[in-house]
Amino acid sequence: MEVLGPNIRPIELQALVLAERKRKPFLFLRDGNDEILVITLDHERVVVGRAPGTDLEISWDPRVSGIHAYLEPRGNRWMIEDDGLSRNGTFVGGERLHGQRILRDGDVITAGSTRAGFRDPGPSEVVATIVSSESEAPEVSEAQRRVLVELCRPIAAEGRATPATNQEVAERLFLSLAAVKSHLSVLFERFELNQLPQNQKRIILAERALESGIVRAADLLRGDT
Repeated sequence: MEVLGPNIRPIELQALVLAERKRKPFLFLRDGNDEILVITLDHERVVVGRAPGTDLEISWDPRVSGIHAYLEPRGNRWMIEDDGLSRNGTFVGGERLHGQRILRDGDVITAGSTRAGFRDPGPSEVVATIVSSESEAPEVSEAQRRVLVELCRPIAAEGRATPATNQEVAERLFLSLAAVKSHLSVLFERFELNQLPQNQKRIILAERALESGIVRAADLLRGDT
């Protein structure tokens, strides 16, 4: 299960793209109303917990402690700390945190029953993968990545929040419709989306591509791929 789950909406994909445009680290998660919550990390310290007034107040999750963990900048990186603060522990990439740990672009943080993705869309050219406790996003070829970029590109445009059609992808990449369909068929299989209804596959694929960092905001704003 990915951080945002299978019910991702196009407008939520736009929220991730807009957050990346700020070129600052951020967290994203679902709140108690199942709405996307994006927190830009631009403070000296971010307190995570269930207590009122915490910077990231996870009031809806009874398994989160009043003061659960801290996030702090360390130079140009961000560090997370839970040195026995929480009753149920903090997990990064499925591993329980003991003390401090430097966060990497694509890390998944679990506090109680709540999962948050960490993104650092800075100047680094490293393409990271967001990992769930069950599996990680599959590797894709450069040709498949270009298809993913074009699939996601309309999401960065104002006034539209749906992925590109096969015809639009084909025209942008000078490919045949058959070639685009072939790439998408492989991508649906690799991302384990074949079980979803046809009208959901494209949206979920775009969400996974953006959430994992395979497609970044900078890719969508460039005229080529």
